[in-house]
Amino acid sequence: MGAIRTPRDRWIEEGLRMLAVGGPEAVRVEVLAQALGVTKGGFYGYFRNRAALLEEMLDTWEREVTESVIERIERDGGDARERLGHLFDFVGSGGTFATGAGVELAIREWARRDEGVARRLRRADNRRMDYLRELYGAFCPDEADVEARCLITFSLRIGDHLIAADNGPRDRADVLAAVRDRLLS
Repeated sequence: MGAIRTPRDRWIEEGLRMLAVGGPEAVRVEVLAQALGVTKGGFYGYFRNRAALLEEMLDTWEREVTESVIERIERDGGDARERLGHLFDFVGSGGTFATGAGVELAIREWARRDEGVARRLRRADNRRMDYLRELYGAFCPDEADVEARCLITFSLRIGDHLIAADNGPRDRADVLAAVRDRLLS
């Protein structure tokens, strides 16, 4: 019986984990193999080189934060407000590792230094904003109101993890729930 290969998606997932912790420079074949408890030879059965892994990591991230999330929310059904509620819940729960704050912030930092990554980030952000516009547009007749709600929602998604300020007498979860209620009204 032959040796069991480490699945391709485990290499990608571990690469995203390393990206979240140390940026693209931290994603190294030998370190990945060590983290997975395998030899680096298995890596080359899936990927031509490190650059190919980085591309697949970006592909996975982009798909997970756009189409996979949208498909999940649409599958849950409901009217636009209900689907927005599902979206808030999914994002608030941390989603999947690929959609989590650590990977999100690492991709954004990487995009500041790499135009190719910046193009992917812009495409993913535009897709996410288009989906928000579709949902808010279903019950907000004012285009300016739709744009404001979309920007606030998306800013919360990206910026909440960067805000260290206390929330006065209320805890963060209560404040975020109040924001959600106002955005969905």
